[in-house]
Amino acid sequence: MGLTKVWLATLSDGLIRADQVVGLTAHATPALAGKAPRWLLDVTLRVPAGSGSVDGWDVGILHRTLIQTPGEPVGAPEALARLLARLDGEDAAGLITAVADSGARTQPASVVRFGFRPFEDDGAGPGA
Repeated sequence: MGLTKVWLATLSDGLIRADQVVGLTAHATPALAGKAPRWLLDVTLRVPAGSGSVDGWDVGILHRTLIQTPGEPVGAPEALARLLARLDGEDAAGLITAVADSGARTQPASVVRFGFRPFEDDGAGPGA
């Protein structure tokens, strides 16, 4: 991907440059006592993440959550992939955000919509 000027807003980890994304997944968290499971829409990044203990070093893949929903975000990974492909073809620059639709709570699935806000060229130049 050539998305070096497109950024994704995460739930709690700031911004991620879109060209670093290599995977899009949705998965449920385990149910906790008295709490229903939640669904997470995650991006997988092409950087390793590691942690160590007295037994050695463990390296895995790095995930960052874009949004959390009460129901399965059916079609959200595919919708984001389509948006990224479209923006790549347009040589876009800006910020992608994920928003859960506030539809009826009786539905088993959640709808996630993606917004794109282009960066405005204010003409002030770097560091302004």
